[in-house]
Amino acid sequence: MAGTRGISTGRSSRGKVSGRGPESRKGRSVSKAPAHPWVLVGTKKGAFIFRGDRTRSRWQATGPIFLGNEVNHLVLDPRDGRTILMAARTGHLGPTIFRSTNGGRAWKEARRPPAFPKANDAATGPAVERTVWLTPGHASQPRVWYAGTSPHGLFRSEDGGISWEPVSGFLDYLQVLKRREGFIGATPGGPLTHSILVDLRDPAHLYIGLSTGGFFESLDAGGSWKPLNQGVAAYFLPVKNPEYGHDPHCAALHPANPDRLYQQNHCGIYRLDRPGEVWKRIGRSMPKDVGDIGFPMVLHPRDPDTAWVFPMDGTKVWPRTSPGGRPAAYRTRDGGRTWQRQDRGLPREHAYFTVMRQAFAADSLDPAGLYFGTTSGEIWMSPDEGATWRSVAAHLPYVLAVTTATPA
Repeated sequence: MAGTRGISTGRSSRGKVSGRGPESRKGRSVSKAPAHPWVLVGTKKGAFIFRGDRTRSRWQATGPIFLGNEVNHLVLDPRDGRTILMAARTGHLGPTIFRSTNGGRAWKEARRPPAFPKANDAATGPAVERTVWLTPGHASQPRVWYAGTSPHGLFRSEDGGISWEPVSGFLDYLQVLKRREGFIGATPGGPLTHSILVDLRDPAHLYIGLSTGGFFESLDAGGSWKPLNQGVAAYFLPVKNPEYGHDPHCAALHPANPDRLYQQNHCGIYRLDRPGEVWKRIGRSMPKDVGDIGFPMVLHPRDPDTAWVFPMDGTKVWPRTSPGGRPAAYRTRDGGRTWQRQDRGLPREHAYFTVMRQAFAADSLDPAGLYFGTTSGEIWMSPDEGATWRSVAAHLPYVLAVTTATPA
């Protein structure tokens, strides 16, 4: 039975991966973490785990894991530092969840992966095509996980990812929204439920992003929902200032200040300070020749005013490449009033890749390390908060997701 058997990771390669970096920078030393940082990578053709040394100058690669299968998200549980969940779309099992409790050396499939309730007419009922997002639950709920799917769906596990059930309040709300004209549109990747955020102070306070659909909030653990889209542009909709129907690409809740949210949207970069309900477009201060269109949004682990984006060409063609073939991250240190280009070490020209919504991440060290994976199969890292970049890996498959972890 697939849900009970152990599955090997595939071949493993270990050794030094390119690049050395400074152990410290002027006036600021790299902290000595209790364990080495990990970078977990999901691609269209399998998963990889990169384990760094304490200075993040040397990396060992393990993988590919499940070579040939689409891995949309790979997340290590920060609550126990051991459990890894993987959202995969496999050739013979279809969309499913795998679980490892030994650092990715062996995996078991979920006994009951995310699946919609059976409809009376099986031909018309929805079916999960892929799980695209995984979020660990609140610290007070050590075995709770959330998963977002395509088509839109929110699922919850209360046994550490072994079995999953639909969040019925979300599915009920989704049916109401679907009856409202203009709610669900088409995107190249299909309708995606992503950016599942849990308030660090309250396990019942949830946020969720629907691409397309909008950004929504629940105060009762998903029993009921309300839209949270005021101030966000939706130029592709015929209605001005719509309540729903927006296309958030990625949203993030700051770990040091849960009242501060950031969003990279189809129509710009935004910030929201609760209890306010009107987003402020902070991307207007980006350089005009670059614009504020992209997929990922990454926050500094300690400073609520510092965040990064990775712009892409947002012209009418939407080629999903770096503007002008010159890739760069952009950082704000003042909540979006100003932005600085960070491209030292990145290709200077003719680099026509972009970074997807889940493929940019920060670690929790000091200074914070940044990591992104590209649509051309490269992993780049910065040990100094974006001041310099170097390649960690190349020639991987198209990168879908990058997360960081500090294992127990």
